[in-house]
Amino acid sequence: MKIATTTSDFGRYCSTDTDRIRELHRTGFRYIDLSMYSLSPASPLMSDDWKNEVKRLKNTADELGMQFVQAHAPGTNYLSPKVTDHAFLQKSVLRSIEVCGALGIPNNVLHFGWAKNLSKEESFEKNRAYCRKFLPTAEACGVNILVENSCQINMGDMYYPNSAADILEFLSYIDHPQVHVCWDTGHANCEGAQYDEIVKLGKELYAIHYNDNYGLSDAHTMPYCGTLNNDELMHALIDADFKGYFTLECGSLLRDAGSWPHKRRSFEKDTRLLAPPLHLQQQAEALMYETAKYILSAYNIFEE
Repeated sequence: MKIATTTSDFGRYCSTDTDRIRELHRTGFRYIDLSMYSLSPASPLMSDDWKNEVKRLKNTADELGMQFVQAHAPGTNYLSPKVTDHAFLQKSVLRSIEVCGALGIPNNVLHFGWAKNLSKEESFEKNRAYCRKFLPTAEACGVNILVENSCQINMGDMYYPNSAADILEFLSYIDHPQVHVCWDTGHANCEGAQYDEIVKLGKELYAIHYNDNYGLSDAHTMPYCGTLNNDELMHALIDADFKGYFTLECGSLLRDAGSWPHKRRSFEKDTRLLAPPLHLQQQAEALMYETAKYILSAYNIFEE
């Protein structure tokens, strides 16, 4: 199994994705999860020149001997009353699929929408309609759309498909050969044991987001910085015959000063230590890679 991580790991340190890719390379990574989670109108990938930006990304990866292997679509909850520009949101998700197609990325993770007082049946209906807006582009680009589990800690009393059974039920409901699953181990760790959940997903499991926490919040930290049982996860992935990448999503190992849900208090007299510097993030990133390598090597499935 090959190790990947997300460009969002260096999101706050670098102003461009090309610089983020170079930082990932310096810390040992060779496989890239391209984060388009927060595409804005000012993002180069949303400009009229977006195809040249894609070429720059590809040229940078090729120069470094790196490969794009998965991506994350914009993560805005389209059912939130705070969303006012639905046209731009739809355009940005479509663009993320087009970018994936241009870079040869096979899998793009797309979050469900969620809202108060929405039943499971209503959620399925609305999210099927939402996904269908993107399927023609996904078909044309040869890109899979992956739905992802969340957890009650994130969603409160709002319905979201957190279990394998609910996700599989939705896949059956939408009934499309390019809609599959990304399993987030940190979200699942907030719910409890997950061996049976992962094995149940079986052939529908196309990608993972591997991260840890204490089961109390969606902390997105690295393995061994929480209560995640790595042996359980490795047995589950092997028994599910998972063929994808070991993709880390641990960008909060060193938290930004304003990272939700653990915003750091400021001190009016001094702020020199408010946010971690780049060189500490570089060392943390290298440790993440070595930790993932250790986990996979212990089960004799690590690949360069």
